[in-house]
Amino acid sequence: MIDPQIVSRICDLGREWVATLGLAVRGKATFLRKFLTAWVAGGHVLIEDVPGVGKTTAVKALAASVAGPPGLTLFRRIQFTPDLLPYDITGVDIFSPESRIFEFQEGPLFSVLVLADEINRATPKVQSALLEAMEERTVTVGNTTRRLHPLFLVAATQNPTDMEGTYPLPQAQLDRFAMRLSLGYPEAAEEEKILCDLSARPDTLQRIQPLFDLEEVLQLRGHSENVFVDPRLSAMARKVLQLSRDHPDVSLGLSPRSGIHWFRAARVWALWQGRDFVIDQDLIDLGGDVLAHRLGLARHDADPQQLVARWIRDVFVG
Repeated sequence: MIDPQIVSRICDLGREWVATLGLAVRGKATFLRKFLTAWVAGGHVLIEDVPGVGKTTAVKALAASVAGPPGLTLFRRIQFTPDLLPYDITGVDIFSPESRIFEFQEGPLFSVLVLADEINRATPKVQSALLEAMEERTVTVGNTTRRLHPLFLVAATQNPTDMEGTYPLPQAQLDRFAMRLSLGYPEAAEEEKILCDLSARPDTLQRIQPLFDLEEVLQLRGHSENVFVDPRLSAMARKVLQLSRDHPDVSLGLSPRSGIHWFRAARVWALWQGRDFVIDQDLIDLGGDVLAHRLGLARHDADPQQLVARWIRDVFVG
């Protein structure tokens, strides 16, 4: 049970946070709310969309909306390319002639928010360097394992229409992303406002000021862990996972990790709505974003979003 005043405050903060990010990413409130949900819930996000719709801007806006303590690197961007090597992102031990010992030079993973831009342009060897960091929030180089920040987030982008020179993400890595989101093109009226606004203010990110520090975000995560989930909903979600494993069009069904991410996100989603308990609609709202990208399909013409929507409808709606 969470104090009703705290729940109401979190609900208000959620609206303010979305409105602030909306200064840079216009007309995409639902996307932004889901993006924040994934981060507060402790998950990573894969943003898949065509170029120029604001994928990179969304991550930079999130970084601009929070503040960290002195000395902590809050945000780093990695441009994934075919010539990238694992130690380019993890860091490497370098021999120092002065001290005559190996000293560790941190890679860009040692920050809170990591933008993995065009992640599918790096080789599988480099992509696999992210697996430990995304799941364990640690990085192992040589014989030493180093911890990352508890709020460590990988926000990866990829362009689904341009496949030349790309390496599809392995299923094991896709399963580590809590959500796969898409921005889409803006509505006509909103796009006109964007064009007019940019003609007068070329850098919208400068308008975003920090709303929270990292400790406050950790407190939000702590409150979400106390959101109540009825066992009936757990049983229904379990049926959805099982349907994916028994379907003839699916070669790889949903993992237990997918169910964990689903409920973590639903708890945060409930708080944004001003509740300290999860309802059916929370799971319905997030199901496609959390589950669809994890499916391995036996048929190339099968649509994972449609499959997940059908299973959720059958179980939750009847």
